Amino acid sequence: MAILWLTAFLDYPGIDFAAGANFWRTVTTSTLSPPRGADGEFATLLPSSGDAYLRVQRIGEGVANCHLDLHVDDIAAYAARAQDLGASVVRKGLGIVTMRSPGGMDFCLVSHHGEHERPQPELWPDGHRSILDQVCVDVAPYAFADECAFWAEFTRWPLHEASRSEFAYLTRPSDVALRLLFQRVEDPNKTRASAHLDLASDDVASEVERHQSLGAHVLWELEDWTTLRDPAGLAYCVTRRRPDTGTL
Repeated sequence: MAILWLTAFLDYPGIDFAAGANFWRTVTTSTLSPPRGADGEFATLLPSSGDAYLRVQRIGEGVANCHLDLHVDDIAAYAARAQDLGASVVRKGLGIVTMRSPGGMDFCLVSHHGEHERPQPELWPDGHRSILDQVCVDVAPYAFADECAFWAEFTRWPLHEASRSEFAYLTRPSDVALRLLFQRVEDPNKTRASAHLDLASDDVASEVERHQSLGAHVLWELEDWTTLRDPAGLAYCVTRRRPDTGTL
């Protein structure tokens, strides 16, 4: 048994779907696959190098959000393992099980189709590099330790404390494109864990300027990252981690 690949799914209400899909297609220099699903609600962003790890979904209602698909070799066995570790089943479908972590974040178990090659960082005309390479799980303080423990045990990937006390991360295998980070969020209104995308860049200011030119808006700036909102309402971060390693 093994978790063989991670895919980040960007979920947009119908009215915002085109704006969200086009923004991330341009940001990542990807091409958009033909739509699929009963109502054409799914599409994959095909990167210029490596295997696909970012997809978009048109949802019927709600607000823009992000969730994870875990590609496994035995969906039923991994669903049972997740339940043993404290997760719950939300729904089952053909070739997919949607689950909820102990901290309240929805994720999906899906089959693996041979993905194994990480995309490479993009080199932009001004000389800086960047890559979308991380999903950050935002967790309320009371659930933080249990959520980190769940994901470490479930993935069997080593858990580490980060340079800032409110973060922890898992060491991903060398053939998985996305890194998993956990952030303790001091928000009294936060009752369920959620996820957002992070990019690594060796020049945050230049990368942020590039995103703004494509319609993103800066929400706030900190020493190690800048938080933005894409044109369809989804918040994400550009961080000063190294694009080649994912570390500071």
